[in-house]
Amino acid sequence: MHSTDTAAVADALASLVSFRTVSSRTPGGTDEAEFEAFLAALPGLFPRVYAALDVERVNGRALLFRWAGGPANNPAGGLAGPAVLMAHYDVVPAGDEAAWTHPPFSGHNDGTHLWGRGTLDDKGQLAVILSAAEALLAEGFAPERDVYFSFGDNEETAGDSAAAAAALLAERGVRPALVLDEGGAVAGGAFPGVTRPAAVVGVAEKGILDVELLTRDPGGHASTPPRMGATARLARAITRIENHPFPQHLPDVTAEMLRRFGPHAPLPLRLAFARVERLRTPLTWLFGRLGGETNAMTRTTVAITTLRGSAGANVLAATAAANANIRVAVGESVAGTVERLRRIIRDPKVELRVVEGNGPSPVSASHGPAWELLTECIGTAYPEAIVTPYIMMGGTDSRRFTGICEAVYRFAPFAMDRADRASIHAVDEKISLEALGRGVRFYETLLRKL
Repeated sequence: MHSTDTAAVADALASLVSFRTVSSRTPGGTDEAEFEAFLAALPGLFPRVYAALDVERVNGRALLFRWAGGPANNPAGGLAGPAVLMAHYDVVPAGDEAAWTHPPFSGHNDGTHLWGRGTLDDKGQLAVILSAAEALLAEGFAPERDVYFSFGDNEETAGDSAAAAAALLAERGVRPALVLDEGGAVAGGAFPGVTRPAAVVGVAEKGILDVELLTRDPGGHASTPPRMGATARLARAITRIENHPFPQHLPDVTAEMLRRFGPHAPLPLRLAFARVERLRTPLTWLFGRLGGETNAMTRTTVAITTLRGSAGANVLAATAAANANIRVAVGESVAGTVERLRRIIRDPKVELRVVEGNGPSPVSASHGPAWELLTECIGTAYPEAIVTPYIMMGGTDSRRFTGICEAVYRFAPFAMDRADRASIHAVDEKISLEALGRGVRFYETLLRKL
C-alpha cells in the first residue's frame, strides 16, 4: 500500500478515535452526543462509500451497509452467498488518562504509531474496511456478490445490536457464506519456541458466563463475630474454586494449531507437535503450566472479578457477594458449568445465580472455500505469517451471526506483539501505521476475491 494511502487511513482513524464512544452498562453512562458525532463524521471521511452503498441504522446506533452485487449476485465458483464484514466502534473507558503517554482520545500520530483508545479494539478494523471500500470505489470496482458491513455500537457491554443486525438479515432471507469479525491477529511471540508470526484466525469462541456467589448472615457488630460468617463463607467458596480448576482437555482446534506450528518450532517441540494425537495427554498437561494464555486454551476458566461485603468497617456483613466471570470451553455448557461450580464449592449456603451468559459458539471449519479465501488474503498482506485456526478466549459480536452462517471467523489483519496485545483495554493502546496499511491491503484483496 502506498504511503499516501496509509496516511489517509491513519488520518481517518485519528479522527474516529477522537470521539469518546465509551459504552456503559450503567443507565446514563453513555455519552449519546459522542456516538452521534462519530456517526455524523463518517460520511465526510468516506464519501464514496456513503454515496454508493445503502446505509441504515440498526437498533438505534449500529450501522448496516449493503454493497449490492452485480446482476448474477453469487457467481459460480468460490463462496455461494454474500459476505458480512464486521467491526464495532464503541470502546472501553480509558482509565487514568494521565497515565497515557499520549492522551487516549487524541489520535496522536508519532510517525510510526497511532495512539488512542480503540485503535486496536476496534475502530482500527472499521477504518481499514471502509478505507478499502473507498479505494476500490475510486477505481470503479463493484462486487459480484452482495457485501454487508455490520458495525456495532455496544459490543463492549455484550449488547444486542449485533443480534438485531443478524435478525434483520435473517428476516430478509440473507444467508451469508462468510462472516468476518475482530478476534485473532498476526501475533508475534504468541507461542513458545515459534519465532515466525502467527496469523491466528478464531474459528470459535468460548462462552461467557457471569455467576453471582451470595452468602447471608444475620450481621451485627464486628466486636462479636460468629464463626463462618457471610464473608468467611464466601472466602472459603472462592478458595475452593481457586484450588479446584476445571478439568483440562485439548480441543481439536488447538491440536490442529499445534500441527501447523510444528514445522516452525524447535526440534523437541516439532517432534511433539507432529505426534499431537499420541501425545495429547502430556501436551495438555504442559499447556496448563506454560502460562495463563495457554492454560486458558485447555479448560473452562473462572476469575473472581468483584467482591461486595459490609458497608461499614465495624459492621458484620449481612450479605457478601462475588462475581465469577467464567469462560466456558468449547464442548461444555452453561448448565454443566454451573453444576460443576456447585460441586466444587460444596456448600448449600452459598447461593449461585446466573447473572448473564451464553455457551461457546459453534466451530467453523478450518478448510473449505471460506477458510481458503481468508488464508490467501492473509498471505497477500502477511506472507511471513503461519495461518492457523484457534479458539478465542474472549467474546465478539460475531457469535450473534452463527445462527445464519456456518463460516464465522474472527481475525483482525493487524500485526500485534505482546505489548500491543497487552494494551487492549489498558493504557497506551496504539496501532502501527504499517499494520494499518497492511490491514487495508487485506480487505482490498478480500473484497476483490469475493
